Amino acid sequence: MTPGLAWLLRFGGAFALLNALLTFENRWPGLGVHAMPRLSFELCLGLAALLAWMAWRGLPGRRALTLLALGFVALVLVRYANVTAPALLGRPVNLYWDGRHALELLRVAAGSVPAWQVAAAAAALLLGGALLVLAVRALIAVLAQALQAPRPRPWLLAGVAALSASFAAYVPGERDTRWFFSLPVTPTLWQQAGLLARVVLPAQHDGLGESPAFDGGLQALATPQGPGDVLLVFAESYGMVAFDRPDQAAALAGARAAFEATARAQGLEVLSARVGSPTFGGASWLAHAGLLAGVDTHDPADHDLLLTSDRPTLVRHFANHGYRTVGWMPGLKRPWPEGRFYGFERLADDAGIGYQGPDFGYWRIPDQAAMALLRAQELDAPARADDARPRFVVFPTTSTHAPFHPLAPFVDEVQRLTGPQAYSADEAARALAAPLALRDPLAPYLDSLRGQYAWLAQHLRQPRAAPQLLIVVGDHQPPGAVSGRGAPWEVPVHVVGARGALRQHLIDEGFVPGLTPPAQSLGPLHRLTRVLLDAFDAPQPPDDADSPGEPGMHVARRRALGQGT
Repeated sequence: MTPGLAWLLRFGGAFALLNALLTFENRWPGLGVHAMPRLSFELCLGLAALLAWMAWRGLPGRRALTLLALGFVALVLVRYANVTAPALLGRPVNLYWDGRHALELLRVAAGSVPAWQVAAAAAALLLGGALLVLAVRALIAVLAQALQAPRPRPWLLAGVAALSASFAAYVPGERDTRWFFSLPVTPTLWQQAGLLARVVLPAQHDGLGESPAFDGGLQALATPQGPGDVLLVFAESYGMVAFDRPDQAAALAGARAAFEATARAQGLEVLSARVGSPTFGGASWLAHAGLLAGVDTHDPADHDLLLTSDRPTLVRHFANHGYRTVGWMPGLKRPWPEGRFYGFERLADDAGIGYQGPDFGYWRIPDQAAMALLRAQELDAPARADDARPRFVVFPTTSTHAPFHPLAPFVDEVQRLTGPQAYSADEAARALAAPLALRDPLAPYLDSLRGQYAWLAQHLRQPRAAPQLLIVVGDHQPPGAVSGRGAPWEVPVHVVGARGALRQHLIDEGFVPGLTPPAQSLGPLHRLTRVLLDAFDAPQPPDDADSPGEPGMHVARRRALGQGT
């Protein structure tokens, strides 16, 4: 072997391996990756920088090699996050926001597998990371040794210059000179650094969008028995894909028909619409804040800034009109001091709901049981003995959360769900023993939605101590493995029990009768806040002041709110 060929093999092999670590792509739609025959622009620039360093200081020492290896591996990790997030979440990676919740997500995954598997995975991850750093360090050392040869240097510099010119000459839509390059990683780091600056230095923030006025009334919620309860359910991972994809719509047709039949049997009409969620596949809190505050929260920095503000919310709006406000949050497992922003009179978390049954995975409280406990503690007649105020309840569900496992069985005896025998040991064991379908989660996702329709229908069948308006809003589409490529960020909205002026206003805004939303979206989720506020404030027409069978509606409402006759 000639010296020139030996040099080329050493240099080319090390460069190719390092290049592969910065140009891989996601094996859609999972966590795996595969190699792509592309060139990393960052590696080309790094090669030129290494040449300059060696011309100034000579071969990098052991410490310098270690630092270079650590920096390179950091770029590899950013690359992995950059190509994996769109496949799993349907959105670009957000290192600041996703990083803050990475441990929480790992805890969710760990709750579905045995402890020894979690320990083995952690050990393998640490060992793999250490081996990757050592391998990258060795490859950089080989590159540096190869660059000591003076003859190839001019050719290498000329190649880097030509590639840089090709990269810079790119004009979107007109001249593609980057077809052989992989998308660089550094723009992601730059964007995330800007996001961090906006969060840490809120004075540099452009400011939040305009809030709704929150200055209207709630007269459209009046009934002969007084103001009606409002139950706002944020349905986890309930996206329009379940309606827009024919296979999913067909699979859920029976469950939807049963829900609509139950509503009709109770004399309740279902109205539906679609809206655009500020998030996709996760980060439900962005959707919650967007609707409750009526502010655009698609940027996580805006969400963080919102929670430090004194902006009005739907919760405070209802409280100002005499409602008892309750945050019913079975998925909340940690202190949440920033939640004070919303203004709930009662905030019931995982530990505060009072669930006594067996745990079902990380999200241990099934939605059906959470609803039964909500009724027993807040909505049913005995719960109102000492506090007859109407209720405004916000209930984010968890049973339809990825990975859609384990799924609790449906229980016919509602009262059983409020005690220690909510589920038998065998029922819990069977649910936990069901296989975890990480590679093909569509079937368990559909099962979870069938369960959601079933327990919501069961809730409608139960006696009501007060009239109730049920609002069900999807928080975001399910992950990409269920939604498919290119799914829009749209979610369904259902309003059950709207009557009179409230119903008419929703129809005028674009809602349609039935459980299937129309093709036309109402707009972004935060616009729905304004739609609801206007609907709640819609005046009853004079001819409908006392609807048939419901005399004295406005008089009853004024008395209930202490406004006289």
